[in-house]
Amino acid sequence: MHIAPNIGTLSVLKTTNMIISTDILQQFDVPGPRYTSYPTADRFVEAFGETQYVQALQERTLSPRSVSTPLSLYVHLPFCASLCYYCACNKIITGNYQRALDYLDDLERELELLLPHLGEAQTVSQVHLGGGTPTFYKDKELQRLMRLLQTAFHWQPGGEFAVEVDPRTVDDERLDSLWSMGFNRVSLGVQDFDPQVQQAVNRVQTFESIDGLIQKARRTGFGSINLDLIYGLPLQTLASWKQTLESVLALRPDRLAMYGYAHLPARFKPQRHIAIESLPTGKDKTGMLAMALQLLQAAGYVYIGMDHFALPDDSLSVAKRQGRLHRNFQGYSTRPDGDLIGLGVSAIGSMGAAYVQNARTLDEYSDMLQHGRLPVVKGLSLTRDDLARRSIIMALMCQGRVEMRDIEQSYLLDFNAYFARELMQLKSFVTQGMVNMDAQAIEVTRTGWYLVRAIAMVFDKYAQADGQRAHFSKIL
Repeated sequence: MHIAPNIGTLSVLKTTNMIISTDILQQFDVPGPRYTSYPTADRFVEAFGETQYVQALQERTLSPRSVSTPLSLYVHLPFCASLCYYCACNKIITGNYQRALDYLDDLERELELLLPHLGEAQTVSQVHLGGGTPTFYKDKELQRLMRLLQTAFHWQPGGEFAVEVDPRTVDDERLDSLWSMGFNRVSLGVQDFDPQVQQAVNRVQTFESIDGLIQKARRTGFGSINLDLIYGLPLQTLASWKQTLESVLALRPDRLAMYGYAHLPARFKPQRHIAIESLPTGKDKTGMLAMALQLLQAAGYVYIGMDHFALPDDSLSVAKRQGRLHRNFQGYSTRPDGDLIGLGVSAIGSMGAAYVQNARTLDEYSDMLQHGRLPVVKGLSLTRDDLARRSIIMALMCQGRVEMRDIEQSYLLDFNAYFARELMQLKSFVTQGMVNMDAQAIEVTRTGWYLVRAIAMVFDKYAQADGQRAHFSKIL
């Protein structure tokens, strides 16, 4: 076990060759996008519908990337057996299994409508089943879904095929079944190990059960086993969070995703079960982040960026070292930024210079399919300005460096003139030691990497507009 810093005096986070104060963390704890895309999903418009999506699909079939660049595939399975009070996902709480069976029929219809425009046997290098709770489904139904996907697409050997798992729905036998279906990665939702915190968010599970599943997953052959954690939950304290982190370090997962809880009960009804007075103070929440950064890196984890950590030999850490890190709607990725097909209710995809989102309600999603229509309700065709800014933001978020000449050549612009306002704004980050700039490049420093979202936001023309940030969660 690694010992946490003294909780009462935790005012400065120290890592190798780096110091960042909690005062700076608090200064930048402001609302902002996560940049799984740019422009962000709140900018999608209803004028982009099925016709525009079909055009984007057909453009791919005619382009070289149809052969040279494998697809990524995300399938949203929204059903859960019980409600987690912190949850901000698009989910459906139900005890009626028939609804879940009917939904598989809808997914099959969506594939049948999609494939004629995309082409048969397109190669996929990434598949991710998210939710909701994918393991709400029984093995028989998951096997049916996987057969559909494996028939519709060619799965690239050595690809990443992941499923999100609620540990309360999985045992050793089910892990064997998931492996036999073709999954080679699992992500376990843990959030916190403290019993009181678990009760407060209505998600009770033991350390022993998680430990057993991780050990079984390793023996079976799953790679890059991920745990999800949340800091800032009700009844969490610095002391209880330290114990959770020490428990996580004892498990030593390959990857960790650690999110700050965003209390937005006006938008997410489940959060109305959480009393605001039970939440940690902003100062304590920042202290939890600082503590996690300290303990995880002292234990050998590489800070990938934002909320992701990985062991040094994990493919995510290797990709960061080699400058091959990418970012998509699932977060950081080792695979090149290519086209993403989103299947299911509320799923988001990207195709060329376009984003697309399916209907958010099950009734609307199913009704559109029943009438023979792809269930697209909004999206966005990116402008030249959007594409240039996307390239800059993703370079900052993934490589921590923007080569100005590359942007100038790709988008036929004068970087210093076109982004004069943004370069002026970056000077405050330079002063605080978070960014280095010269005539050739913008580079995020090791200190700045902890606040890379705030740095990237400088180039987001929508987030810079007055009144455009309030609906985002806070950066930390």
